[in-house]
Amino acid sequence: MNHFPITRAIFDDDDLASIQEPLKSGWVVQGPFVAAFERGFGEWTGAPHAMATTSCTTALQLCMAALGVKPGDEVIVPAFTWVSTANVVEHLGATPVFVDVDLDTFNINPAAIAAAMTPRTVGIIPVHLFGEPAPMDVIMALAATHGLWVVEDAACGFDSWLDGQHVGTFGTFGCFSFHPRKSITTGEGGMVIGGSAEQAALIRTLRDHGASRTDLERHARRHSFLLAEYHHAGFNYRMTDIQGALGTSQLRKASAIMAGRRQAAAWYDALLQGVEWLRPPRRDPRVRHGQQSYVCLFQPEPVTLEAGGRLFDRRNDGMSALESRGVITRQGTHAPPHLDYYTNRYGYRPADFPNAWLAERCTITLPMYAGMTASDCEQVVQALHETFAGTV
Repeated sequence: MNHFPITRAIFDDDDLASIQEPLKSGWVVQGPFVAAFERGFGEWTGAPHAMATTSCTTALQLCMAALGVKPGDEVIVPAFTWVSTANVVEHLGATPVFVDVDLDTFNINPAAIAAAMTPRTVGIIPVHLFGEPAPMDVIMALAATHGLWVVEDAACGFDSWLDGQHVGTFGTFGCFSFHPRKSITTGEGGMVIGGSAEQAALIRTLRDHGASRTDLERHARRHSFLLAEYHHAGFNYRMTDIQGALGTSQLRKASAIMAGRRQAAAWYDALLQGVEWLRPPRRDPRVRHGQQSYVCLFQPEPVTLEAGGRLFDRRNDGMSALESRGVITRQGTHAPPHLDYYTNRYGYRPADFPNAWLAERCTITLPMYAGMTASDCEQVVQALHETFAGTV
């Protein structure tokens, strides 16, 4: 059997040529290639403003800082997501208020949002997990009713659409990741989209130590020896021009990359029809799924708290066997309230967020990348059947 990694970044000669351009120019920090990447990303998503950062995590933190999140505030976040969604709130001294997710989508449950609101709630961070848009119509209505801001964690949301609108454009801000497991990549890197012109300007300043003008602007004018003014206590969250150049070339092939990922997902969907012990991602006619990951629910028996321990062990044994055959899988993601830091700090138990706890223990992510063939998908699914035969 061939080796099937969990994902594979798509690089070509265009990428190689693009990243050499900043090296040839001698300007490798944030500059014209970052600006070009921002313009292209804004056009792709339909956002009026796009601000590149070092990661989705720092993008989220910039948004929290720009919105004035402070100690004593509460921010609602899903209990099944990458830990940085909660960490950015915690780092500003506010409290991340976890709410449970819907096991059908792995996204935040709007009913749980409403139940978790208190007079200290200032905002909501919904996550478009694995490329499945969160129910933004319901979330935005809740936010409007209660006077809350919404920052979308769209780390997985590139080319994810709900009712024809790109995720990240519903709330005040949307934040994206360009980590190598994402559909397009700059190695590490992120993007903030949205906001008013004033908010976008503040994000640009905060990512650059709080400077009143960028290094490129300073060097292009007279008196370049004079440093900028610093009206804010900012951060160093600037994307390099090498990454910006790679981002622009990745955007040029993004349509082909997404077509390849969607074709692989369609093959998996067909191959897994009628497999009752492994539930594939749901398909909603309102949604154009971003296919960042192909995440299934392992359900050889009803997925309950009582069965969670058994399912966890059976799933892990199977994933280990798949790994030995060259088929690399992953759990979907983790449940931050059940990680050591948050458990020790807040005393959470599995029953507090049962769906998140079960999703952490019962999800299996299949290999997914552009360039997979029908035969590749068939071999992965055949390995699944052979590995779990007799145990499901």
